[in-house]
Amino acid sequence: MRAVLWTGVPYNVTVQNIPIPTIQSPNDVLVRMTAAAICGTDLHIYHGLYGSSNPPWVMGHEGLGIIEAVGSGVQSLKVGDHVVVPDISDIGHLNMELGELQANFGGSVGLGKIAEYLVVPFAEKSLIPVPGGKETNSSTEIDYLFLSDIFATGWTAITYSGFQPGDTVAVFGAGPVGLLAAYSAILRGASRVYSIDSVPMRLDRAASIGAIPISLNGTEGGPVQQILTYEPNGVTRSVDCVGYEAVNSNLERQENAIILDMVNVTAQRGGMGTIGIFAAPGYTEGTPLAGNISGLVPFPVADFFTKGLTWGAGPVDPKLVAPQLEELITSGSARPSFIISKEIGIEKAPEYYTRFSQHLETKVIIRFP
Repeated sequence: MRAVLWTGVPYNVTVQNIPIPTIQSPNDVLVRMTAAAICGTDLHIYHGLYGSSNPPWVMGHEGLGIIEAVGSGVQSLKVGDHVVVPDISDIGHLNMELGELQANFGGSVGLGKIAEYLVVPFAEKSLIPVPGGKETNSSTEIDYLFLSDIFATGWTAITYSGFQPGDTVAVFGAGPVGLLAAYSAILRGASRVYSIDSVPMRLDRAASIGAIPISLNGTEGGPVQQILTYEPNGVTRSVDCVGYEAVNSNLERQENAIILDMVNVTAQRGGMGTIGIFAAPGYTEGTPLAGNISGLVPFPVADFFTKGLTWGAGPVDPKLVAPQLEELITSGSARPSFIISKEIGIEKAPEYYTRFSQHLETKVIIRFP
């Protein structure tokens, strides 16, 4: 089968032939992929900063497909079912280790989503059924793809901030997750949502859903100054959808740039949410440039404490909010596919990883035959 592989070379992925994976356990299912996506988290891997220590592996962790085969222990799923493959699979047992997620992240040779087939372990607790059960090829089919990661992640970023209907929200980053965080805030009843980015195409997409675009490097000053002209007391909630690859208003890399802006722009007793990745894996063959990243990021604790702010952060398990978000899509209340700028075949993936990294695309979808 054809798959997109990361081999440990920064700013480079390849499309290669690899063996079709096979069912190894009674709880496994084999899924024939119909669609996948290039995710912002992929760029941390693409840039050599994040991921597994042992390349090569298949890229991608957003997928949609059809079940081709099921293990002998699978009861509630059957061949032909249409399913979303989330970026985190169940581990199959209660995890008693504090500090560890009760889930497995996708991205290995067996679990990477930008491939024609993949095997999902503990499938009955991992896969998200698409309403109707069968492939529909409808205009809403691709909306369900985003249950695998970024719609759930953007939604949870708003939850992490302590959001309540009527709040004002500043979302830092208008990549795919940032756009869906802004969209989630609007769906949930925010009074005003500000979307901060340096890329005009992204800001235009944010404006199209009713968010107020704020240029990171605007002539009116930095994002905090611009937002405070609208909200003199600050916004109720702020959200970081970028993480450690943040840049400041001079577009220079500064890991804590968004943290500083969130503390400065969030009102007294307000809340902050972070789902942009912060990690310090150090140098490995799979993270060759990660040695330049520190796990210690300067934080304005005095200002944070004085303002009485709260801060929620961490990875997101899409399965926890999938039923709620699926209902929003099925009812027609949510159409997260508005973020898509291009659909391609798998052979064009290397070109579009480059374009995505250069902010020439908002979201790239890969369709399989």
